[in-house]
Amino acid sequence: MTRSVFRFLSRQPEPPELTSERHLLRLPRYRDFDQWHEIRRDSRAFLQPWEPSWRSDELTERSFRQRVIRNEQEFHSGLAVPFLLFSRDDETLIGGLTIGLIRRGAAQSCMIGYWMGERHAGKGHMFAALQLAIPYIFGPLELHRIEAACIPDNVSSIRLLEKSGFEREGLLREYLKINGQWRDHMLFSKIRDQKTRNGKAAS
Repeated sequence: MTRSVFRFLSRQPEPPELTSERHLLRLPRYRDFDQWHEIRRDSRAFLQPWEPSWRSDELTERSFRQRVIRNEQEFHSGLAVPFLLFSRDDETLIGGLTIGLIRRGAAQSCMIGYWMGERHAGKGHMFAALQLAIPYIFGPLELHRIEAACIPDNVSSIRLLEKSGFEREGLLREYLKINGQWRDHMLFSKIRDQKTRNGKAAS
């Protein structure tokens, strides 16, 4: 290995693990496949109305391993931080939260997306995950703006965003192809506040 390549590898950031008393956010690992396959399979009817159409190989182990590799590449290139959400005490997989479309330069912003296993929905887990992710975005990632796009009839997601301090900005017409159809989305945002700029987490 050449000296320049060694210096590049040594600068690679360590994948983050964000924890609270009850929850853990971390990047996917190969060993997560069994849990991931089970929760996504069992929650398919619950999730499909809010997600892009699943490929025929969506739930295969090969597809998951490719996803893990791609997630690591996205993280190390600074494009995204694709977390899985676990219960901290027994590391049971609950859902996922992705900090994606990270833009530097003048924008200093990102887009978040999330999903929750059906049997864990409505119990406050994703709200808790956002309370871990938001300070990470405004702190270590040093971003200024978080965006989230939500289908207008996804009432639970709208409530989650508003409870987490996001403000509604407007309508994105036919923004994403969801479950085989181009769907309008509401755009929400949260801006880094003065307390966060001074080094404290946003409330």
